[in-house]
Amino acid sequence: MNEPSSNTIRFRNPGTDDGAAIWRVVRDSGVLDLNSAYMYMLLAREFADTCVVAEHRGEVVGFVTGFRPPQRPDSIFLWQVGVDASMRGQGLGKRLLTAFLQSPGAQGASMLETTISPSNEASRALFTAVARELGTDIRAGEGFRADQFPPEGDHEAEDWYFIGPYASSAPSQLKP
Repeated sequence: MNEPSSNTIRFRNPGTDDGAAIWRVVRDSGVLDLNSAYMYMLLAREFADTCVVAEHRGEVVGFVTGFRPPQRPDSIFLWQVGVDASMRGQGLGKRLLTAFLQSPGAQGASMLETTISPSNEASRALFTAVARELGTDIRAGEGFRADQFPPEGDHEAEDWYFIGPYASSAPSQLKP
């Protein structure tokens, strides 16, 4: 597939009808934790203002899901980011993260939070680059230990990352 130009990718908040497409991107990734289709439909409906899909030629080719933690109103938590295999290596993950931080639900946030497993070097590099562009720090803390996950899943630990604080206007300065 030819590399899509930036004007052939449309970023938008999802609707319930996008839940199944988000689920397929996760399933086909082979690396993201696959949740129920119902969960993705619920996120696309009830948390649409803090989720973003990337659409290319009428198909969802990437997404970001997140929410504002009620206990930390200055934070926006990024739960999952996924890019279809056909679109990897073209900077779509960074563009999705930028769209996420510029989405209506992220307005007024000054801290980006996420969890990253220790072996996920690509995600750490992505979030480190975003921290640098936001002009802020990135630091990790304990998130979820491997032994807290069900033993059947053989899930790696998830470290909790904090990117910020950043000026609430800083996401508008991010380069896609």
